Amino acid sequence: MNDVIRRNKLVAFLVAALALLVLPFLLQIAGNAWVRILDIALLYVLLALGLNIVVGYAGLLDLGYVAFFGFGAYGYALVSSGQIGANGIHWPTYLSIPLVMIAAAGLRRFRAGHTSSLDLNADAALTLS
Repeated sequence: MNDVIRRNKLVAFLVAALALLVLPFLLQIAGNAWVRILDIALLYVLLALGLNIVVGYAGLLDLGYVAFFGFGAYGYALVSSGQIGANGIHWPTYLSIPLVMIAAAGLRRFRAGHTSSLDLNADAALTLS
């Protein structure tokens, strides 16, 4: 019985994943505005899932991950859009994403180095602000 339920969950997950992969192409027929609306909706879904993991599963009251989410999005937009420098950088995605991930990890390390002398309550208050 458990194998049947597990198999049904896997099939439902695969159907939903396939639907999410095809949905932007179907929405593009109606116009790019609907694709942008879907992008923004999925961005909020990712933020809600992150909050669910941090607060629900880990039991932490930590909203600092939103800052790193924003830093990653802004950093990716800068290095992949050609806005930096006279001629622009405009790096491809496969180079931009690892660079931004390393930069976000370095930002976290920089922040942790400056707050390591704080006690637990002060660090939690700093993270929430």
